[in-house]
Order: sequence, then structure tokens, then C-alpha cells
Amino acid sequence: MLRPAGLWRLLWRPRAPGVPAENLGRRKVASGVSIPGGTSPRALNIFDRDLKRKQKNWAARQPEPMKFDYLREEVGSRIADRVYDITRDFSLALDLGCGRGYIAQHLNKETVGKFFQTDIAENALKNSLETEIPTVSVLADEEFLPFRENTFDLVVSSLSLHWVNDLPRALEQCFSDYKSAQIHYVLKPDGVFIGAMFGGDTLYELRCSLQLAETEREGGFSPHISPFTAINDLGHLLGRAGFNTLTVDTDEIQVNYPGMFELMEDLQGMGESNCSWNRKALLHRDTMLAAAAVYREMYRNEDGSVPATYQIYYMIGWKYHDSQARPAERGSATVSFGELGKINNLMTQEKKSQ
Repeated sequence: MLRPAGLWRLLWRPRAPGVPAENLGRRKVASGVSIPGGTSPRALNIFDRDLKRKQKNWAARQPEPMKFDYLREEVGSRIADRVYDITRDFSLALDLGCGRGYIAQHLNKETVGKFFQTDIAENALKNSLETEIPTVSVLADEEFLPFRENTFDLVVSSLSLHWVNDLPRALEQCFSDYKSAQIHYVLKPDGVFIGAMFGGDTLYELRCSLQLAETEREGGFSPHISPFTAINDLGHLLGRAGFNTLTVDTDEIQVNYPGMFELMEDLQGMGESNCSWNRKALLHRDTMLAAAAVYREMYRNEDGSVPATYQIYYMIGWKYHDSQARPAERGSATVSFGELGKINNLMTQEKKSQ
């Protein structure tokens, strides 16, 4: 499909009034910096969280931010579909890295009673999309959540966690040496976490083109696209964090652009520019032109456009509760797999006896 400007504008709704100042000032934590006295020995520092906050604020200040919302709108609607698949109501829900509220607009007040929306970018919260659900906007970092234990029935996150420095800590319970609330910690027992994040094959076309061009023109290459989590690790991370009944699946969304530079413009408009500490500040003009030529030569569609692939990982995990179904103990089976082939004969005999 071609760059879907007109199509995705149909999904946009008028923005809500500005977020009250008292909501925005609820808590503000310095991005990428641990709370004094609470540094975890496992803490990672891959991304410049302060730069990411500036990028997202800049994107939210643009005259027409909805032009770049098409991907977040689509993934937000798919997260909402997964919420609707669960046949229960959620009185209190939390959206981590909500941006302009791409999930809340697809939900209704019959399913979610009240929605807390958190993000590190105050401009995104101020320009949030309209929704029928009562919402509270909180300026907070996904790495340091300002909520108490067992608070929410539902936690959702869409295309935000891939910028978190320490993903295991963001998912896990409260560490004994680090008193900050994380996703598992703030969920009530039998609460559910539904998330989506970019996967490892995201923008592989752009990555390959930049690497080939930079190697040819400059004799080597630097990382220009941030590292992503492998899908094999997600199930392990969720289980380690204490979640049960895990579901992890992957999907791909392909968007076609007129060229590489239009793709990069949209990434900047989404607030998805690279913010890793080891990024290269500048690329030579010749290298950029060569990368665009490589991109078009290797991946061009029949209509002249170039594709960009976004791989999305979806994850669902439940916090433990006694009412949840549990697997039977090992060795407790009363029928062997070898007898399953005889099940039709047994059912036929049972019908005849009746």
C-alpha cells in the first residue's frame, strides 16, 4: 500500500482540551537517571531517554501531528481488539507511553471505567485524542512508575517499551534494592498486561541500505537504527517478571513510501528517530544519496515506491491469582497419548449403549 495519508486521516478525531496542569505535574522523573540511592546493579543505559523525550515533544508540537499517526493508530486499534477479546470489564486501566492516546480512543466506557495515560512527553499529553473514557494524564517515565502496588486491572502499552533501557526491570516486580513500581507490581492479582513493541526485523530495508552505502563510501558503518528485542526473549522476560498464561505473537505491517527520505521524515514525525548513545551524529550527504539509491535498487516496488517493514510483537501476560486455571501435576494423567487414537471407537460404543 502507498503512504496512507488520506486513509489514516479518516481515523483521526478532534483533539481534547488541554490537560490540566495539576495532572501534568503529578510526577516528573529525570529520564534515564535512576532514583538516588536506588541504582540497580543490572541497570542498563542504552538509550538517551532525555533525547527521546525531546524527540517526542517535538513531534507532538508539529502543526499536523496526525499525518504521522497512521502506524500508532493501527497498532493501537489492534491492542484494543485484544482488550475486547477478554470477556470482562476493567474498572481502572493504565496506558504506558500513551503518546496522544492511540489505544484509549478505540475503547469504550463499558469496557474500561477510568484510564490513566502516562508518557514522558508533556506535549503529547496536552494534545491527546478524544475518547469517551474518563482519563487522567500523568507525566511519568515508563522506567519509574509513580503508582502503588495492586492498583490497575489492566495495563497496556503500544510501541513504547522498545525505548526502555532496562526492559526486564520495567516488566518485573519491585526489586528489594530498587523501590519503584513496575508493570507487574502495579497490576492487581488476576490483572492483565497487553503490550506491543517493535521487533528485530523492523526497518530492515533501511538498515541494510544505510550499512551498504556507508561501508562503500566511508569504509565502515555505525548503527543508525536502534537495537530491538528478539521474540525468543519476550516469553522468557514475561515469565521471569512473574506473569502467567503468556501469549506472544508477531505481525508485520508494510507501508510504501515514495523514497527513503520520505520514510525518514515520517520516522522523525512519529518521534521514532534513533536515540541510542552509540549513534553517529551525522551522515555525509554522499552517503545518504547512495543509501537512497541502494534502497530503491534493492527493494523498489513495481509502482516505483519503496516498502518499509514494521515488525510488531504482541504480548499478553496475567498476574497470578488463585482463581486462575493451573496445569495439572506431572504424572496425574489418566489417559495415555497412545489411547487417543481409539477415541472414535469409544465414542461410537458409548452412543450404541445409549
